[in-house]
Amino acid sequence: MKSRDHLDLASHHILDGGMASELEFLGADISGPLWSAHVLEAEPEKILAVHRAYLEGGADILLTASYQVSRKGYAEFGLDPARADDALLRSVEIARQTCKEFPDRRILIAASLGPYGAALHNGAEYHGNYDCSHAELVEFHRSRIAVLAESDPETGPDLLAFETLPSLPEVRAIGEALEPWPNLAAWFCFNSPDHRAPGLQIAHGELLRDCAAVVASFPQTVAIGLNCTQPRWLPILIPELKVASNKPIVLYPNSGEGWDAENRCWTELPDGPGNSSESFAQQSKQWFAAGAQIIGGCCRTRPAHIRAITEALR
Repeated sequence: MKSRDHLDLASHHILDGGMASELEFLGADISGPLWSAHVLEAEPEKILAVHRAYLEGGADILLTASYQVSRKGYAEFGLDPARADDALLRSVEIARQTCKEFPDRRILIAASLGPYGAALHNGAEYHGNYDCSHAELVEFHRSRIAVLAESDPETGPDLLAFETLPSLPEVRAIGEALEPWPNLAAWFCFNSPDHRAPGLQIAHGELLRDCAAVVASFPQTVAIGLNCTQPRWLPILIPELKVASNKPIVLYPNSGEGWDAENRCWTELPDGPGNSSESFAQQSKQWFAAGAQIIGGCCRTRPAHIRAITEALR
């Protein structure tokens, strides 16, 4: 994996959109506990197709299809944990393979790494209440970091993307897990479902600005932001990130729909903005103007959303 010195995230970048939800739109079955990792194992050509669609839409940063990949998650599903290591590298390989179809463009590969809760398959990443020790959290993250950190600099990812982070204790565990590799590049994105003023908290309840300040102190941090958060809340959350540090801000909210955990489905919020690509793009112009440098989409955003953001930025 390359060192952080080769990255410049201070200028505007377009990130891709939702991976798992787009795979579902393409007919892939993501109902199992490994989510999009099932497709990584069984139908990698569908992942390549999703990457291609986002690059055609104007994205210049791709997230790998590895959010749900971990030794713990594979073991709990009855698979050899070593297969998780191979899957992490395969996800980067597929993204790199897609980039070769666009030889005239500079495209960055961000290795998607979900939180500990993602391996529990019970939605725990949306509250962060884990029944595990600090040492277990550190080991969970260090095992994945090591695989990517020690990969070939020419074929490995450009940076690590820690996503949907729900709590400050998990952030501190990741910081400890990263310590052997101070020259890596990483961004940290939080999930902020509770925005009732004056809270401005992430999922577990800690203040977003406090969490952002902690990760800003890590030598590996190249950007800080939010993902899988409703678009309507970003205008009040962006200032919290700016108060905490001068790091580039990365935002990839969901489409604006709500997640029904009991019925495991997405529902449109009656009081929220429309989730059309045009509405999303208009909001993205405001986010760029407010200080964001990297914008894309998370769950239920599609290539049309990314194309609209690209056109709006131009």
